[in-house]
Amino acid sequence: MLTAPADLAEDVLVSALARGWAVAVASMAYRPVGFGSHHWEVADTGGTRWFLTVDELDNKRHSRRESMDGAFDRLRASLTAATGLRDCGRTFAVAPVPTLDGQPLVRMDDRFGVALYPFVHGRSFRWGEFIPPEHRRAVLDLVIGVHTAPDAVRRHAMADDFAIPHRDELEATLHSADDTVDCGPYARPTARLLAGNAAPVRELLARYDALAVEGRAQPSRAVLTHGEPHPGNTVLTAGGWLLVDWDTVLVAPPERDLWILAADDGAILGAYGDATGVTPLPSMLGLYRIRWDLADIAAYVSRFRRPHTGNLDDDKSWRGLCTMIPRLGAQYAR
Repeated sequence: MLTAPADLAEDVLVSALARGWAVAVASMAYRPVGFGSHHWEVADTGGTRWFLTVDELDNKRHSRRESMDGAFDRLRASLTAATGLRDCGRTFAVAPVPTLDGQPLVRMDDRFGVALYPFVHGRSFRWGEFIPPEHRRAVLDLVIGVHTAPDAVRRHAMADDFAIPHRDELEATLHSADDTVDCGPYARPTARLLAGNAAPVRELLARYDALAVEGRAQPSRAVLTHGEPHPGNTVLTAGGWLLVDWDTVLVAPPERDLWILAADDGAILGAYGDATGVTPLPSMLGLYRIRWDLADIAAYVSRFRRPHTGNLDDDKSWRGLCTMIPRLGAQYAR
C-alpha cells in the first residue's frame, strides 16, 4: 500500500516486534510497495535489517459476514504453509520468521496481523514484466516446487472454496446502486460506474459460476498453490530466484498459478505437463483468469462502500476500477 494505516502508531509496532520476536528496533521506515499489505523496513540495535508486513484483517475478510477471526485464521494457515515449504527444503520460499512461540505471525489490537521477514537483497520486478529471458521458466520451476510439496506441508493450507472475495458487496452495489451510502469521494462514482456496466459484470459472474462447478467436481487435481506468482512477487538474488508474498496460499487446481505464467507464453503449459504429468485444463485457466479480475473489482467496490478519504491508495484503486470495468465486455467476448 502507498500509505500506512492512519490509526497504527509505529510505537505499537515496536512493542509488537519486541513481544513477538525479541527484536529491539533502532529505526523503521514505511515502504510503499505492493498493494494489499503494509510494509516497513526495520533495523534492529544489532544492525540486522528486517522486513515487516502488516495486514488489516478487515480488508482480509472475504465477506462482510466473515469475522476478523476467520480472516486471521486464513492468513495464519497460508503463512504456516509457507514456513513448511521453507523448512522442507524449498528455500526459494521467503517465509516469515517464527515468533518466540513458533507462530508465523502475531495478532495486534485484534485488527492487524503482523509478520516479520528477513530482509532480501536482490533485483525486484513489477507486475507483468518477465524481463530476463529465463525469468518465466525460472518462476515455473518455483511453482512446480510449490505444487509438488509434501503432504505434510499441504495439510497446513486451507482449500480453495472457489468463492470470490467481497462478492457480497459487489452484488449489493449491482442490485441497489441508488442506495449507496456517501461514505467518501468514490462511493457514488463507483455505484454509477457499476450501474452503467452491470450487464457485462453480471455475465462474467455467471460464467465464473459455471466454471466453478467444474472446478469443485475435480478435487483430486488440487495441489498446494501460491496464488500470485507474478513477476512482482519474485526476487533475483545472488543465490537464485525467490518467491515472496505468501498470504494467498491455498490448496487448489494447479491452474490457479499457471494462468499468470501462461498468459503470454503457451509453451509454459507443455513444460509444466512434462515436468509433473498433469495436463492443464483450458477451462480452469479461464476460471482463474476471470476470478482475478472479478476479485480485483470486488475489492475496489468493497473499499469504496466503507468510509474512505481519497488518499493515494483510494486514488489508485479508483483508477484501477475505471480501467477494468469498461473493458470487460470486449475482453471476455465469447
